[in-house]
Amino acid sequence: MIETTHVGSLPRGDELTPLLLARDAGKPYDAEAFDQVVAAAVDAGVAKQVQSGVTTVSDGELGKVGYSTYMIERLSGFGGHIDRKTAADLAEVPELTKKLSAIMGSQEFVRASCIGEVELVSLEPLHDDIRRFKAALANHAASETRAFMNAASPGLITAFQVNRFYPSHEAYLAALVDAMREEYETIVNEGFLLQLDCPDLAMSRHTGYQDLSEAEFLKVAAANVEALNAATANIPPEKMRMHVCWGNYEGPHDHDIPLERVIDIVLGARPGTILFEAANPRHEHEWKVWADAPIPSHKQLAPGVIDTCSNYIEHPELIAQRIERYAGIVGKDRVIASTDCGFGTFAGYGKLDPLVTWKKLRALREGAEIADNRL
Repeated sequence: MIETTHVGSLPRGDELTPLLLARDAGKPYDAEAFDQVVAAAVDAGVAKQVQSGVTTVSDGELGKVGYSTYMIERLSGFGGHIDRKTAADLAEVPELTKKLSAIMGSQEFVRASCIGEVELVSLEPLHDDIRRFKAALANHAASETRAFMNAASPGLITAFQVNRFYPSHEAYLAALVDAMREEYETIVNEGFLLQLDCPDLAMSRHTGYQDLSEAEFLKVAAANVEALNAATANIPPEKMRMHVCWGNYEGPHDHDIPLERVIDIVLGARPGTILFEAANPRHEHEWKVWADAPIPSHKQLAPGVIDTCSNYIEHPELIAQRIERYAGIVGKDRVIASTDCGFGTFAGYGKLDPLVTWKKLRALREGAEIADNRL
């Protein structure tokens, strides 16, 4: 059977979103009530994933305000708020940017920067996430269901939490390697697959690092992979996944760095499974890049075969065709059908209707079954 999964985040919902934003902003909140709401959301999210036929499920990152900023409540050294640069493609179309903001909502989370020594302070929020996820799995998962949890890679943190303290990018990375290692190892030791989120290896070229030359960016990306490898040195590759993307938003994306420029760096990372965009109009053609790449025999490919920026429900036949392309490259047993990005990367932000999420995941399962039968 061809496995199915997704990138991790799920829609937070109207009840949970304001609680996450309030906590992120440092406003008073009822911790017990918060835990109950998150636990209920995780339980429902796992149940719906299983019902949709997803074989490797997540907790939806429902206890986090966002996939790239949550660590500021776990680590020291972060503070303040700085607005991010507009992505290079969106800067050229300001009216479209306004329209997208009206449709997708505003990103209200805190955009802290690194202003001091980065060290681990508390993993209590992670243990809360694990407790809630295990309870939901016990309630709904079948014996063959696999489970993963997301974590920000060191490079992702540097891209979103800008360095205002360390003398160099490399010094900042070194601190993050030490600070994040325990989170990574805890997730695996608790029995989950670890997913490292790494949009810093592609998206950051036209966002946080848009002022660098391509050569300078590639140097940063290579350093980020070295840091990821160091932080996960004690974890077997087969227990890790990594996700690479160019940004989960409906923009022109005509400033995206081509996959062929970064694929060697991506393949140099330790995780055994690579999740990547392969369904949207800007990157679907890059299956040819994977076909020509020297993919190590122990690596699995988890291409995005459904888009997460559109409310179109992909036809199962189209999904099957996309899966078959990658099966032709590495074999059916090394392909996992996935999504381009997450369904709810930040609380209160996103274009997809939550109900469409589950329809898309059901179509993913149907397409995987068609491909499986033909292959």
